[in-house]
Amino acid sequence: MPNVSTGIATDANVLNLKAIELSDVRDEVGALLVGGEEIELAFQTVRDQVIFTNKRIFVVNVKGVTGKKTAYFSYPYSKVQYYGIETAGMMDVDSELILAFNNGRMLQFDFKKKVDIRKISELISEHIL
Repeated sequence: MPNVSTGIATDANVLNLKAIELSDVRDEVGALLVGGEEIELAFQTVRDQVIFTNKRIFVVNVKGVTGKKTAYFSYPYSKVQYYGIETAGMMDVDSELILAFNNGRMLQFDFKKKVDIRKISELISEHIL
């Protein structure tokens, strides 16, 4: 990921994000939500998760071989300056979401081909426009 050290984006399709059920979001994420905040979409690589709520995007980055160390990143929609999506093509097996923040930082997520990137785009638009 450009300028952000969360370890989610990668060119290897096996590590791209796939959709998961909201019930599969890591239990500790619920304790990090504020009043009135609800999870709307969730995605996962092998161990890491990206969770879209009605207020922000959470990145849960499981670190190390044992997975006992975990980093949590919170990206509020209010700080998003603009975003872009790239749909999967015939030869390109992933779709991408790129977010640019007020401080100039950028965040990129790579999703598996079956993920509806347009649905993610609609969700972000609802919260930043």
